[in-house]
Amino acid sequence: MDPISIAFGLAQFAPQIIKWITGSDKAAEAAGQVVAIAETVTGRTGPDALDALKADPSLVLQFRQAVMANETELDKAYLADRADARKRDTKFIETGTRNVRADFMFVLAVLVTCALVWVVWKDQGINEYVKGIFTLVLGRFLGYLDNIYNFEFGSTRSSKTKDATIENLTR
Repeated sequence: MDPISIAFGLAQFAPQIIKWITGSDKAAEAAGQVVAIAETVTGRTGPDALDALKADPSLVLQFRQAVMANETELDKAYLADRADARKRDTKFIETGTRNVRADFMFVLAVLVTCALVWVVWKDQGINEYVKGIFTLVLGRFLGYLDNIYNFEFGSTRSSKTKDATIENLTR
């Protein structure tokens, strides 16, 4: 069994693991660290460590404590991966060019959102199941727009704090 699969199994005991092992170039590395923590706590390797945690609640507590003790290191890798995306856009701006891919993704998200709203609003004969699917997809594209907006402009005042934290951790 590969480390990522084992780490997903371990996430039932420490849910914060999920953010480290998904959506990152460093997912395999983070999964390996999480599995190593479980192996150290249980004294077993790979899937056997997961089985040991399932069988013994006291080991689960020790595992959670060990994950919390290593949380800073795992967060550093996670945040460093996120910081690179904004640095990339900053480089585009500094060179006087545009991030055409990001602009295209934004325009596409806006167009799909508008098209879905128009179809659901204008077509009175749409089956309720189809409307449900359209609104589900619409919600997803609104989420994309939210992410784009938050990336470009920062989501809240705490984003500045987060950005400063990322900068300090990546030094």
